[in-house]
Amino acid sequence: MINLEREIRTAMRTGKIVIGSKQTLKLVRFGKAKLVIIASNAPEEYREDILHYAKLSNIPVYIFPGNSWDLGAICGKPFMVAALSIVDPGESNIMALVEKPEEEEE
Repeated sequence: MINLEREIRTAMRTGKIVIGSKQTLKLVRFGKAKLVIIASNAPEEYREDILHYAKLSNIPVYIFPGNSWDLGAICGKPFMVAALSIVDPGESNIMALVEKPEEEEE
């Protein structure tokens, strides 16, 4: 099992992450994101749109088990983060979140 908090911080430091529901939705519409992370309490209208366009663009979506305050804290931000998109994972192993479940069980 990967340490989500560490991987998000590593991706922020070494890769490219875009924070925010509106920006994430824009990236997903154009197929530019590699992974989308949505907080469990993200506003329903953004959640539905992001999930819809992510499915059309074959972009994996991970529902973060905590709320948007928790996700904001992990990102080192003093505000809520309802959604974020990974454009470039950098040196992080965050893409393992969406890989085959059989590999995670080892």
